[in-house]
Amino acid sequence: MSISWPAVVAATAIGATIAWVWYSDWGLVGGVWRELTGVTKEDSRRGGKRPFIVLLASILVTALTLAAACSIASSFFASDSLWLDLAVGLASWLGFSSTTLVQHNAFEQKPTRLTVINSAYQLVLFLGMALAVGLLQ
Repeated sequence: MSISWPAVVAATAIGATIAWVWYSDWGLVGGVWRELTGVTKEDSRRGGKRPFIVLLASILVTALTLAAACSIASSFFASDSLWLDLAVGLASWLGFSSTTLVQHNAFEQKPTRLTVINSAYQLVLFLGMALAVGLLQ
């Protein structure tokens, strides 16, 4: 197994960019997300830098995990196919991320619309990061 550190760095940067485009106030769903979660701009200001540090750390862990999983899949299938890397991203999202989010949101009685927004974000996140890993690994 080998991990390309430039791929991890690129995947982390792409992950952070996807999060910003998705959730920022001028992004794709930022206003709707605020409405559904009740998190105001003032709440975000009070939160300071901590949420961004958590975001970057978790995206870095995701990038490392995807790079490792793509490397293992590449060795197992004896293939360097970009499609295989995207399949790893999709399987990771479906098998771990989406299912866990759906469970938590169901028990926490979160709005279905919020679950769809967050799950779609995670799908784009996993595929975008897997694409970066596949292109640079």
